[in-house]
Amino acid sequence: MINLLKKAARIGWLLLLPAYLLAQEQTDLLIVGGGASGTMAGIQASRMGTKTLIVEETSWLGGMLTSAGVAAIDGNHRMPSGLWGEFRQKLYDYYGGADKVATGWVSNTLFEPHRGNAILKEMAAAEKNLRIVFNTQFISVRRNGDRWMVTVKEGKKSREISARLVIDATELGDVMAAAGAKYDIGMDSRSETGEALAPPVANDIIQDLTYVVVLKDYGKGADKTIARPAGYDPEPFRKCCDISDPASFDSPQSNCNMMMTYGKLPNNKYMINWPKYGNDYYLNIIEKTPAQRTEALKAAKLHTLRFVYYLQTELGLKHLGIADDEFPTADRLPMIPYHRESRRVKGLSQLTANHVANPYSQALPLYRTGVAVGDYTIDHHHDKNPDAPKIDFVKMRVPSYNIPLGALIPQGVNGIIVAEKSIGVTNIVNGATRLQPVVMGIGQAAGALAAVCLRSGQEPHAVDVRAVQQALLDSRAYIMPYCDVSPDNRQFAAIQRIGAAGVLRGSGVPFQWANQTWFYPEREISGYELVEGLRPYFPVLNTWWSASGQPLTVTAILEIFKAAGTSVTLEILSDNWQQLGLPGKPAGNTVLNRGAAAVLTDHYLQPFQRTIDFGGNIQ
Repeated sequence: MINLLKKAARIGWLLLLPAYLLAQEQTDLLIVGGGASGTMAGIQASRMGTKTLIVEETSWLGGMLTSAGVAAIDGNHRMPSGLWGEFRQKLYDYYGGADKVATGWVSNTLFEPHRGNAILKEMAAAEKNLRIVFNTQFISVRRNGDRWMVTVKEGKKSREISARLVIDATELGDVMAAAGAKYDIGMDSRSETGEALAPPVANDIIQDLTYVVVLKDYGKGADKTIARPAGYDPEPFRKCCDISDPASFDSPQSNCNMMMTYGKLPNNKYMINWPKYGNDYYLNIIEKTPAQRTEALKAAKLHTLRFVYYLQTELGLKHLGIADDEFPTADRLPMIPYHRESRRVKGLSQLTANHVANPYSQALPLYRTGVAVGDYTIDHHHDKNPDAPKIDFVKMRVPSYNIPLGALIPQGVNGIIVAEKSIGVTNIVNGATRLQPVVMGIGQAAGALAAVCLRSGQEPHAVDVRAVQQALLDSRAYIMPYCDVSPDNRQFAAIQRIGAAGVLRGSGVPFQWANQTWFYPEREISGYELVEGLRPYFPVLNTWWSASGQPLTVTAILEIFKAAGTSVTLEILSDNWQQLGLPGKPAGNTVLNRGAAAVLTDHYLQPFQRTIDFGGNIQ
């Protein structure tokens, strides 16, 4: 090394770099945590040309999807956005189709955790710009000039990694906290967020976590009953089968078989992630040290083993034993627990329940800045903490939603992007954004944001929102939660852009466990509706009152374009018609539907190209 440095000094380049860089492992982007979001962030950033390094504390990729055993996907079934859609298709390919993984009660996609890990590793291995280091623990982070110096530990050896940008994809937001970002833990107060269901006074109560277990059916006559766990008492589990489906508003149903099938995985396995009187467990270990966390989690593990023993002895399911072919652990339990809640960063944006319920009527149009989508209902687990305020989350009926880009960017801290469950949302909204496909989408958005920042030389807080959104659209990811226009539709990107501009709005529908927002591309649209959406971008239209409530025709839309300052002839439009993926041949009296109006408006007026800030305001 000494000879190398002497040689470098002789040729002059040693003087061009700070000395500390020469002794450090370097990368453009460092992702701490190879969980659901960290893996997707790494794949997305590397595909966009960014040299990326992931450090992961376990030997698996996927986090809650795999290492925590939560292998029953909740939400986004009708919105296979970006990398989540790729992952799901690989599950379909492996198991033999969509019906082969629809083995559960609520979820549409269920799989064996070890298979999810294998697929994610295959996806990651295909990216030449991505490197992953396993069994490596985050220790500390410090700022040095315009780079972050991150200390990690692999076995007994510690080393420092220098990175221009860092994505915090840890389960509990450890990196952003160590980097000095401000954050919240627990329930927000009603006066702070304006959410009707929030408690009057803030507290530090988080959702129950779960130490999942995967059971396997060893066949009729098998007895896989585990040793009686220490302190076992059947009473806490007596009502475990009294679980009603709040989405159907039915009465509690004593149906243990239904609860077992909730987590039924392929190949006769069962994911035990059982709410209320099952194996949920209250622990708030967010601010504890790694050693303290490990010690505290022993109680959650023991609680799960007690529940397994209850299922085997009280419910007669002794043929179901802890799967011996899933997790590479001594006790065959997952490597990590399922954390439903984390630190929540004080970001450039905060997504509240009001934004989710009524995105178009808020002071800040955050929906314009969306980078990930979700449709699962707001679902909280608080049954194991008697001090938790009693909140009827079923009453919080919301449509599908998107997550603003600013929720991934801490206030006042450069070079850090936040992912996983630590983004800038309220405690109530976290009950929806914590679900697997949403977290995967958050990770993909974080990776796109990082790549755009590094490409442009900008800090995350200064990046062009539209550039990040377009990168996601180029990757077949949704930025608006329209369940009726998939990425396979030629009009997808244009409709997403026009929706994100707010020119044509979707219709939100609260619906069971999969809320909806519909664009209705085949519906007719009036000229007046289109002009109303364009007025914020083209002030000249504020005094133009020639838009009719009649169905929009080609002649009418050309008049609107002209009034907005863009002259397009019927001949020009006809030349572009098929190129834009529109059917047939246009005539002046051709009536346009919402899809066609979106495509033409996006192409000729390009409102999406107008700069917006992180609040969604047009600049």
